[in-house]
Parts: sequence; structure tokens; C-alpha cells
Amino acid sequence: MAWGVLSLALPVYADGVDLLAQFVKQTRSGRADFTQVVTSPSRAGQAPRSKTSSGSFEFQRPGKFRFDYRKPFLQTLLADGQTLWLHDVDLNQVTARKQQQVLGSTPVALLTSAADLQSLKTDFQFSPEPARDGLEWVRATPLAQDGQIRAVMVGLRATPMGAELAVLDVQDSLGQRSVLTFAGFQLNPALPASQFVFKAPAGVDIIRP
Repeated sequence: MAWGVLSLALPVYADGVDLLAQFVKQTRSGRADFTQVVTSPSRAGQAPRSKTSSGSFEFQRPGKFRFDYRKPFLQTLLADGQTLWLHDVDLNQVTARKQQQVLGSTPVALLTSAADLQSLKTDFQFSPEPARDGLEWVRATPLAQDGQIRAVMVGLRATPMGAELAVLDVQDSLGQRSVLTFAGFQLNPALPASQFVFKAPAGVDIIRP
């Protein structure tokens, strides 16, 4: 009898696609620390070059998120649902772009914009990948052939609280690879609306391409 109750309490995930579907449907907000490693493709006679940065990440559906980079440089990338803001502290510069035009088939849009996986299938094709490193994996391939993203590997972890985002591994059309690893992920925290409102510091240059 006890084993029967346990089997009902612990859901079974067939593959990474199922876990991603659960994450998209059930996670309304999230918070985590991140480390990002960007590796450029090797050139003739040169080894691939890597750059590492770190900071914190927060999001709230639909379509709001912020990356606060702390190392090696202070930067904030914030989407408020209408505009994508990039604040470079060292340059004392803010770049503002219309969110809809730049986020359509990007990895962040994949995780923060849609209400369910089915609605994402207009932009991505999803296929399960073998489990490894204690994670379930799914490959998301943009349907648009002329985009900047070639493929996104999403690593997720099944927890008693629900599906947890662990890794985003992004390969772009130029051969560059960007791996975001998340730590201390909080599922559905209460985030104040002010977290997704950008206020430009006094005297900063604002560029609107």
C-alpha cells in the first residue's frame, strides 16, 4: 500500500521534452545565480578562446527577465515585456531595443515567454537527448534557417518542487558556444514588479538602434 502511494506521489518523466513542458507550464517565476562561459571557434593556428562571467538571473512570465552581471564587468540586461534594455556601467551607456524584434527565437524567450510548450513549437523543434550529469536534456532547434541560433540544449533537473532549470548550452550560426549554468534555482518566488522596471541613471547615454 505504501509503495502504491509513493508511486503516485513521484511523477515519472519520460525524457527532457516532458520535463521542459512541465517547467514552461508550471514555473511562473524564477531566480538563480549563473555562470556563463562563452567559447569562440578556433582559428588557424589558435586554440578556442573562452570568456567567463557571472551574476544573477530572475524572470517572471510572460516575457520579463533580468540578468545582472557582476563579474568581470557590471552590466544589466532587462526585459520589461516591451523593451530590452542593456546597461553597460563602464561605458555609461544604455541600449534599448523593442523586445519583440530581438527575442523571438532566442533561448531566453524559450524559457520566459510562452505559457506552454505547444505555443513554442511555432519557433522551435524539440527532441529528447540522453540523460547525463544527473540531468534530463532536450534539444531545441529554431525552425527559422536564417536566425543567429543554431541549437539550444536545455538541461533540467526533476525535484519534489517541480522541474528545475540547470543548464542552457547555446550554439550560434557563427560557431560560438555559450553555456549558462544555474545554481540555487528558486521556483516561483514572489518577485516585486520593480525588479523588471528599468530606470536609466542620470547622465547615461541612451541609444535606440
